[in-house]
Order: sequence, then C-alpha cells, then structure tokens
Amino acid sequence: MKNFIYPLITTFSLLACTPQSEKKTSSDLEPVSVDIGSIKKIDVHAHYRYSRPYLSDLFKKWNMQAGLVDVAQADSDGINRSWDNYLVHAQDNPDIAFLCSSLIGVGIDAPDYAQQEIERLGREIDSGAKMVKVWKNFGMVTKDDSGKFIQIDDPRLQPIWDFLVSKGIPVMAHIGEPVQAWRPLDPGNPHYGYYQNNPQYHAYNFPEIPTYETIITARDNWIESNPDLKILCAHNGSMSHDTDMIAERLDKFPNMYVELAARFGDLARQDNGKVRAYFKKYQDRIMFGSDYGNSRPEDEFTAAELEEERADLDESYDVLWKYLSGADSMVVRRQKTLGLGLSTEILQKVYYQNIVDFLKL
Repeated sequence: MKNFIYPLITTFSLLACTPQSEKKTSSDLEPVSVDIGSIKKIDVHAHYRYSRPYLSDLFKKWNMQAGLVDVAQADSDGINRSWDNYLVHAQDNPDIAFLCSSLIGVGIDAPDYAQQEIERLGREIDSGAKMVKVWKNFGMVTKDDSGKFIQIDDPRLQPIWDFLVSKGIPVMAHIGEPVQAWRPLDPGNPHYGYYQNNPQYHAYNFPEIPTYETIITARDNWIESNPDLKILCAHNGSMSHDTDMIAERLDKFPNMYVELAARFGDLARQDNGKVRAYFKKYQDRIMFGSDYGNSRPEDEFTAAELEEERADLDESYDVLWKYLSGADSMVVRRQKTLGLGLSTEILQKVYYQNIVDFLKL
C-alpha cells in the first residue's frame, strides 16, 4: 500500500518481506496469557488524516482510541498542516479520536510571533486540542533570519510554553532523530528504509545540521527550564537505541514522559531482559503510540484497496501487541527478538491509564 505515511509503510513492507523466525518460547520467561482485546488502549501518536469506513470497527475490535497528531512543515507555499482534516475526522468520530495541535518556528524573528502563535493555539485548544506537537524542524530544519537553526530551548519560544502551562496543555516533542541519522546507512538498522526514502533527514550527508548531541542537549535544557510543562517525548525521546539513555532523563526530569511510536525496532535490537526491566521501572511514564496513519482520502481507493489497507493495519497493530505482551520469538522491523511478556498491570498503564492521566481525558 502506498497511501500510508512512513512508519506504516515500513512496518508493512518489513513484515511482508522478512521471514518470521520459528516460534519458540524464551527460557527465561513464563508464557503469559493476556486478553489484549479486554485492555483499553489509546494510540497517543497517530496520523489518520482521513476517515475510513473500517476504522471505527477496527478500533472497537482493539478497544482503542487514537490521538490525531498534526505536523507543521514549511514548504514553498508556506506552512503545510493537516489540522483542518484532523478536526473534521475527530468531529465525525468523537468516540475514537482526539486532537493534537502543532507549532513550528517559521517567522520566529517577528516581534509578534509568540503572540500570534498563542492566539492560534488558543483557538485550536478551544476546538478540542489536548496537546501541541513540536517536530524535528526545531534543531534540524527551520532557521531564523540570521541563518541559525532554531533549537527548542530558544528563549523566543518561552511565552508559548508559559501559555500552555496556564492552559494545562502538554507538549508532544519529536525533537531530533534516531542517532542513525548521523551515521552511515546500515542495512541492518530499523531506520535504513526511512533514510533511503527520506535522504533530507539523513544528517550524515548534511554537515551543516547540528549534531545529535547538540539537539538532545537543547531538548534537555528546555525540559529542565520548564518544570511545570508536561512533555511527552515522542519516539522514546529520539534515544530509543539505548534504554539507559532514556532512563537517565526520566530520572532527572519528573515532567518528562515517553511514547513508543515507530521505535519498536530499536527496542527489539537490545537485550530483552534489559528492555523488560526498563518497562517495569518506568511503567508510569511510558505510553503506547504507533505513528500509523494515512495521507490520501477514501475516494482515491477501490473497495479492494481499502480492504487491503485495513488488513495491513490490523496486522501491524497485532505485531506490536504481541511484542509487548507475548513471550515468543518474532521479528519486529527486521529485528529478531522475543516478546517482552509484560504483565497485564503494566500493559494497562502503557496502553491506557498513563495517557488518560497525562491528558486528563
């Protein structure tokens, strides 16, 4: 299927082209039996830009809701967003969807930049936005008038953070990229396909892009400087290659949380016991997300293509459930691994309760 945004494309293609290893139960895990359908779930990071006839039934099957996360990108025509599409989708499907707005640094030099953004965000919060997303534009793409890359801890953004604190609105922060972006392409890495298809984000080939360490440091400074702002670090905080690195920040910043979207392959590359211990220790700070979504309207598809899309999406979610709750050998984003065998208590928090508490749903 070609209509899905990056994470869904790569998940489906890797599932399709990678032979599953023979199933076996890990010797250090007791087989677990979890009724996944009985656990309420929220996919806190999704991009279902357009409604689908099957989504309501599929989400009911999985006992799930989804956050529709807007992404702001600048192009030759200005700032491109999906907010209006998401707003319609959420209004048509209030039982399965809620909204997340977005912020981009374009125009930051204007004296009224912060006020204009505050007014826009206020309107979108009034329309139902539960979060505001900042993207990797900060640090890697957007520059100010002096030609400097705008980092997320730029003081010109501070009035916006103060406003969000006053409204009780958290920020979803996709700051930086996997460390693989600053390395030569590795066919064995779960992000190989993404940087092949999106070379503009392969920082290794663009020495003018700030280093990984520079961007992560700015992100950490921002979190530390805004202790009253609740921050959900998307994609395991762009540190998914090393759970110790994530744990260090979670220990340091009580206002920081993480979600898992599109980084299951990085977890699968690490020691299974270490990853399980990470989930156990930080079970109150981790949230489920997929980054799955669509980018084309329903009327561009035949009935058969929509059914294929539905089946692919169903299968992809099923892989994530099995990784978190199962104990068998499996393949996740081309990485051979074992299911984590998390307890029902931990799964209920990661899938649902942590998100409800964080967003006050």
